[in-house]
Amino acid sequence: MAPAGDELYRSAERLGRMLAERGARVACGGYGGVMEAVSRGARAAGGHALGFTVPDFPGREPNEFLSEERPCGDLYERLQGLIHGSDAWIALGGGIGTLVEVFLAWNEIYMSLIPARPLLLVGSKWPAALESLGGLTELGERHMKLIDLCDDIDSAVELLASRGVFANTAGSGETP
Repeated sequence: MAPAGDELYRSAERLGRMLAERGARVACGGYGGVMEAVSRGARAAGGHALGFTVPDFPGREPNEFLSEERPCGDLYERLQGLIHGSDAWIALGGGIGTLVEVFLAWNEIYMSLIPARPLLLVGSKWPAALESLGGLTELGERHMKLIDLCDDIDSAVELLASRGVFANTAGSGETP
C-alpha cells in the first residue's frame, strides 16, 4: 500500500485532482494507499470520490476522503461496480487487487462483454510486467491493442481528453 507522501501516493493524489478539475467523478476501491490518494486529490479539487467497499473485508476501513461509499456484498459485486460503472480505467500501481481489476476489465473488453473504453496503465513498470506475462500466457497483439501504456499521469489525462472521456460527463463520468 502506498503510504502518504511517497511518489506513487503523490502521483495518485495529483491524478485525482486533475480528473476532478476536468469534471470526472473518481471511483476506486475506497480504502487506503492509491485509493485514498486519488480520493483525496479529487475532493481537494471540489470533485466527487466514490468508493466501492466490502464491509466484510477484515481490517479495512473506508478512507476519509470519499464523497460517497457504496458498500458491496462481496468482492465480485465490488469489481462489477468498478468495471461496469466507469467510462475509463487508470491503473498506476497497487497490489493484487489492482491486477484483478485491470485483468478483469481487459478480459471483458476482449470478450466483448462490455463496450470498449480506455484502459490506461501508467508508469514505467507496466511494459516489463506485460512482457513477462506474454512469456507465460497467450498475451498477443490482439490483447495489447485494447490497452494504452502511458509514461505518466499527464500523458494519461491528455489521452483521456483526446478520446472525449471528459466530454462524456453526462454518463457516469467515473474513472477508477
